[in-house]
Amino acid sequence: MKGRITPKSELDNRCFALQALMAAEGLDAVIIVQNADLFYFTGTIQSGCLYIPVAGDPIYMVRRDAGRARSESSLVEICPFSSMREIPGILAGYSLPVPKRIGMEFDVLPVSFFERYRMVFPAALIQDATPLIRRVRMKKSSYEVEIMREAARQVDTVYRHACTTIREGMTDLELAAELEYVARREGHLGHIRMRVFNGEMIFGHTFSGADGALPAYTDTPLGGAGLHPSFGQGCGRKAIKASEPIVVDFAGSCDGYLVDQTRIFAVGSLPEKLLTGHEDMLAVQECMKQLAVPGAVWGDIYDACLALAVDRGHADNFMGYRGSQVSFIGHGVGIEIDEYPFLARGFSDMRLEAGMVFAFEPKLVFPELGAVGIENTFYLSENGLEQLTFSRESIVLV
Repeated sequence: MKGRITPKSELDNRCFALQALMAAEGLDAVIIVQNADLFYFTGTIQSGCLYIPVAGDPIYMVRRDAGRARSESSLVEICPFSSMREIPGILAGYSLPVPKRIGMEFDVLPVSFFERYRMVFPAALIQDATPLIRRVRMKKSSYEVEIMREAARQVDTVYRHACTTIREGMTDLELAAELEYVARREGHLGHIRMRVFNGEMIFGHTFSGADGALPAYTDTPLGGAGLHPSFGQGCGRKAIKASEPIVVDFAGSCDGYLVDQTRIFAVGSLPEKLLTGHEDMLAVQECMKQLAVPGAVWGDIYDACLALAVDRGHADNFMGYRGSQVSFIGHGVGIEIDEYPFLARGFSDMRLEAGMVFAFEPKLVFPELGAVGIENTFYLSENGLEQLTFSRESIVLV
C-alpha cells in the first residue's frame, strides 16, 4: 500500500481537541459518518461510524471493510458490525454508558441516517457537532502542512507543464486533459472534496476567453461552460485564441490534502484592461498579506480587500460580474476545499488563528473577455503568513 499512514499521535491529538470542545458543550459522545471527517479522525475511509466518547478512546465500528481499516488506521479500537442495532451492545462491551447528548454532522448528515441513529438512541438528545468538528480541523499540524507543501510542489509541476504546452488552436478540453495527466502522474488522487451540499467539483478549472466568464451553479467566481449540462462547470471544447486570458485554476492533492492555485496565461498578449486588472488583483493579495495576522476578523479582511478592488474601479467585476458575484474572497483548505476560515462577508465574530491554512483568490470577470486574477494557498503560523503555493504570479505570455 502506498501513501502515508496517519500517525497515532496525530489521531490522538485530533480526538483530544474534539473531546475538549465536547466537554465544554456538555456532549457525551460524537458520532461521525462523513468521509472527510472519518479520514481526519481515523486515517482511513471505511463504511461505518466513528464513536468518540467525551473521555477515552474512540471506537471505529466498521461495516465494510474492518480488515482494511485495521491495515490503514493507527486507531486501537476497530471492530466490525453489521447493523446499527448492534451499537449499544458494542458500547456496553467497552463499559461505556448510554449517551444522553450526542453530536452529529448536521450539515452533511442525510435525514434518513439521522432517523436511524435516533432509533438506536431514542432517549438521547442529538444535536449539531459540525461547528466543533470544523474548529478542530481548521488548525493544521506541522504534519498536515508538510503534506500540503508536497501538494504545492505538485501543482507547480502542472503550472510548468502549462507554460510549455499551451498553444493557439488547442481546445480547453485538450489543455485540461494534458494538465490532469501530469497531475495524476505526480500522485494527484483524481478528485477533490467540498463539504457543501451538491458540491461536486472538478479538480482543475481550465478555460479560455469568454468561457472563463460564464457563471455556473457552483459558489465560485469562475464557472465555465463544461462539456454537458449534466455537469455544467469547467472546460468546454472552445479553441484557444491569441490575445485572450487562459485560466488554470488547479487544486493540488497529496495524501488526502489539498492546495489551491490559479494562474493566467495568454498566447501573444492581452488587452491593457486585463493586464491592469491582473496587477490590481496582485495588489489586493498584498493587502490581505498585511491584514492576515492572528486575531484578525475574517470579515474585516474581506471588507478591506473588497474596498480596494472597488477603489480601483472593479465594483462590477470583482469575484464575478454583477449579478453573479460571490461574497467571499478566501476559504480554508485542507481535506476539503471549503474549510474554515472563510474570508467572506458577514463573518464578524470569527478570527484568524495560528495554524490555519487558506486559499485567497481575488479575481476579475469581464463578460465577452474572460477572467484574470490570482489564487494562492497560505499558512498562518506563529511566525507569520507563509505562502505555500509558489508558481510565478505574473501572466505567462506564450
